[in-house]
Amino acid sequence: MYKQKLVLVGNGMAGVRCVEEILKNDANTFEMTIFGSEPHVNYNRMLLSTVLQGSTSFEDIIMNDRDWYDTHHIRLFTGETVINIDKEKKVLKTDKNREVSYDKLILATGSVPFLLPLPGIDKEGVIAFRTIEDCRKMIETSKQYKKAVVIGGGLLGLEAARGLLNLGMEVNVVHIASYLMERQLDPTASKMLQKELENQGMNFLLEKETQEIIGSSRVEGLRFKDGTEVEADLVVMAAGVRPNVQLAKESGIDINRAILVNDYLETNTPNIYAVGECAEHRGMVYGLVKPLYEQGQVLAKHICGIDCKGYEGSVLSTQLKISGVDVFSAGRFTGDETTKTITIHNELDGVYKKLVFQENKMIGVVLFGDTRDGTRLLDMILKQKDLSDVEKVILLQSSNGSGNSIASMAHGEMICNCNGVSKGAIIKAVQKEGLKTVEQVKKRTKASGSCGGCKPLVAELLSYIQSDESDEVIEQKSMCSCTALTEDEVVYEMQLRSLTSVQEVMDGLGWGNRKGCSTCRPALHYYLGMIYPEYESKQETLFMNEQMNAVMQSDGTYSVIPQMYGGVTNAEQLRKIADVANKYHISNIAVTSEQRIHLMSVKTENLPGVWADLNMRLSSAYGNTVQNVKTCIGEHVCQCDKKQSLKLAVNLEKRTECLITPYRVKMGVSACMHNGAGSTTKDIGVIGIDRGWEIYVGGSSGRNVRAGELLCVAATDEEAIEIIVGFIQYYRETANYLERTWQWIERVGLIHVREVLFDKELRQQLLEHLDGDVSLRKSFWEKRYS
Repeated sequence: MYKQKLVLVGNGMAGVRCVEEILKNDANTFEMTIFGSEPHVNYNRMLLSTVLQGSTSFEDIIMNDRDWYDTHHIRLFTGETVINIDKEKKVLKTDKNREVSYDKLILATGSVPFLLPLPGIDKEGVIAFRTIEDCRKMIETSKQYKKAVVIGGGLLGLEAARGLLNLGMEVNVVHIASYLMERQLDPTASKMLQKELENQGMNFLLEKETQEIIGSSRVEGLRFKDGTEVEADLVVMAAGVRPNVQLAKESGIDINRAILVNDYLETNTPNIYAVGECAEHRGMVYGLVKPLYEQGQVLAKHICGIDCKGYEGSVLSTQLKISGVDVFSAGRFTGDETTKTITIHNELDGVYKKLVFQENKMIGVVLFGDTRDGTRLLDMILKQKDLSDVEKVILLQSSNGSGNSIASMAHGEMICNCNGVSKGAIIKAVQKEGLKTVEQVKKRTKASGSCGGCKPLVAELLSYIQSDESDEVIEQKSMCSCTALTEDEVVYEMQLRSLTSVQEVMDGLGWGNRKGCSTCRPALHYYLGMIYPEYESKQETLFMNEQMNAVMQSDGTYSVIPQMYGGVTNAEQLRKIADVANKYHISNIAVTSEQRIHLMSVKTENLPGVWADLNMRLSSAYGNTVQNVKTCIGEHVCQCDKKQSLKLAVNLEKRTECLITPYRVKMGVSACMHNGAGSTTKDIGVIGIDRGWEIYVGGSSGRNVRAGELLCVAATDEEAIEIIVGFIQYYRETANYLERTWQWIERVGLIHVREVLFDKELRQQLLEHLDGDVSLRKSFWEKRYS
């Protein structure tokens, strides 16, 4: 099988994370090559400051070792720089005269340090802080020299300064602005930060503009434009970075500040993409890890041909990595005439908290001294939660002890925003695999493996899980006794390994019972049908007649149900049904609560004749499908017009017939608030109101009756059908086999379901998937039974 040639230029965090996502989505399509200018495997550049500060080693920040590249058959060329791209021939050339062709090319060239164009910039002892080599130079310099100056009072500069202090150097931080980290903090938090860092031994020279670097061959100090000077044996430039666009520019790829990309990270040149710090999306260039990972996920799906929503930008959050200093900020925290703020400034304990609101949604946060709620507040910003019914001040109150704080978090809340790892995912990994340390959690889940800001929270959660205080358990029930794998794990492996039959799944995943059982076989058939829509048409063991065109009764005879959309029929259909009943001596006939006529006690030998003489589309009340819609036709309760509700029911039945579902789905459409169809106790229920249709989901009319929850109000028939059909398809795609709608909603959350369905682009994708499945199944049935 021919594999496309995928080349990645840049062996950094953004590019390699994109490759990891590609391997996860489709491990067999591409032959991969990676070029990296540095002589190293992929490492975590975000944690260089922790290496400098002495809390981690160089080995600790390696993200993928050589074995990883070899295992995934990736050719890696380190210490080699791509210098030319021939877009016509699809060939690139390196500084070692190597030529490599590509089908798809990803540029992840990152950024280069911005070195101020000062006289004396070329003196010995002037370095940037960007690579492992820079880090090593600083460590070696500290052994011989003691006076350091860091130019730049931003995030990177302060982290470098803290490291130099730890190395025993005297440190001055020079900053052109009037307060530190002005892009991440407001003045109040910044002044508190400055005071804390001064207590640790740093000295700050604010509102200083450097004129020149003084000294002979080696740096001896800085001279500022106001005439003052400061001594220095080492000058670290941390005044920012610039996107590395040289290769793209010389190759004729459109650039602005960075390489211009669309929502799918495509450049203006076909089959060439850009991701990470070198990419400019909607006027924004991102340097933090979370946005870069989000870009990588979108690009990976797009390259693998998987329908996905494009990248729409990211909410930025910042956490300072300096021991003993807790600083967190996210979103828009400066405020303006359209916003309102709530602040707490506790000078006694050194705690400052500020929340910024626009209408009833939080858009920004600054925390100093107590950042434990940073992840929770960021989640509110990202999900744009409506907080109109929440007492706002409660959001700022510190928890009484870290254990209580972590215990109160829901399983779905994020611990690691960079990698999207929730509290529940960590609990599940710890309980399933017996993880004992933060490092083990990082390797298994990636939590704290990027910026490292959540490491204290991971440690806190791990301590909580291991304490007597915790009684939280994540259910990890295997699919059946034939395997130890959960259903989620089975489905993941089926997709990862491209397993296309029940036997392939059982053989490939080490089934204990090689023939399967009554639990796993139907589940595997269902999942294969969902992953590969053409799957059912290939099966020779489908009993369509018994399961769909007739239902076997306990006495061995069958029940046949002519389809009457919405429970509506006419004289011609009724006459035909009566004639068939007479001809085949069918005396047992019933009208069900779903307004359908059941021809019962049909003998096996008469089935072909009954089907032929009826010559009607048949319905089924059997199996895990979308069932016939119950309607309220009678006039005995009220005199409201039933025409609109019947029309809606008919359209819903036609749109969803033939669909298999994880569990049978019952629907009801009631014309008015009298709820004649019992819509509030159905999987999906619709009730007519003066503003359109109320749509309820997750109800059940079984032995333990459950009332459905209001999903939304749809203004028109078209909108109601789109929401309902989208709901059914999302349930089909994400629910476990035999998981009822109410169980599924409890697991994923009604708010999450709303967020998916209210996104028009995602909803359209769901509708297209469902229509495609319906069309495929209809054509198969009609071909087989025509």
